[in-house]
Amino acid sequence: MSYFAAAKTGREKTTGNGAAGEVRPGETSTARSSFDSISTLGPGIVITGNIICEGSTQIFGRVTGDIQAAQIVIGDGARVEGNLTALEVAINGTFKGTIRGNNVRLKGTAAVEGEIFSKSLTVEENVQFEGMSRKLDKPIDLPAITQTATVKSHINGSKAGTTAEAVA
Repeated sequence: MSYFAAAKTGREKTTGNGAAGEVRPGETSTARSSFDSISTLGPGIVITGNIICEGSTQIFGRVTGDIQAAQIVIGDGARVEGNLTALEVAINGTFKGTIRGNNVRLKGTAAVEGEIFSKSLTVEENVQFEGMSRKLDKPIDLPAITQTATVKSHINGSKAGTTAEAVA
């Protein structure tokens, strides 16, 4: 086999130092899925406005506004108020609003107040949930989430504008 021969399936494993043109184990020549991209908002950030992300979003700070992403994780200690729309939603922190997702998981010390529309809902022990849960008639579709985004990942504020400030 020549080093210059094209890979037949794009999945061949190679050895060596990963020189240009080689395919590393587990990688393919096809485009990566949107779950490969993760946007994280740390615990020291406060955002007022809407967030649209083609990939996964992890929130550890405070957000007031709507969030649309392929996957949303509200971390322990985070506070979010608004509407969430995603294929997968996992909440460990505090959330108030409406959740729309195929698979919604309320975990750990989560405190959720509002409405949940999902195909699958998991509520762990010690989670606080006050509100209503209904089964989705049809699943959330990834293209429906990302077609509203004009850029791969951006923060879209309300008419008054988006403010982002660091809080110590």
